[in-house]
Amino acid sequence: MQPLIVFIIAGLIGGVAVGLQGPLASIIGQRLGSLESVFIVHIGGALASGLLLLGARGGNLGQWQTLPWYTLIAGVFGLIVVSAANFTIPKLGATGTIALIVAGQLVIGLMIDHFGLFDIDSRTIDLQRLLGVGVLMVGVYLILR
Repeated sequence: MQPLIVFIIAGLIGGVAVGLQGPLASIIGQRLGSLESVFIVHIGGALASGLLLLGARGGNLGQWQTLPWYTLIAGVFGLIVVSAANFTIPKLGATGTIALIVAGQLVIGLMIDHFGLFDIDSRTIDLQRLLGVGVLMVGVYLILR
């Protein structure tokens, strides 16, 4: 089993990636348009992951038919994230946009955990978790005001 710090670092790296992706995609969106930005961002990701899969000799990609149908729309949510960043960064800045994206992630994360959606072990919403999200929401408010 991996030490907790490995998961914390991986999560922080993911957060940095989201924090960098938004402003970079926004530059593309402001200069070329939102759909063009989404296309360029996703083509770049497809090429990068394609190269990694090539190096891994395809990995488990051949098993894609075994996935639940709803998992195949995950890319649509990437389109929404990039489009939202393109739309909000020019008005709210990178910090405000990222704060709102994180707030949205917290709300949906609470619901996914509470109801055990998508085969995730259920973690009920309790006072401690609500307080934690509440503190972060106060932070979002302070960033945006």
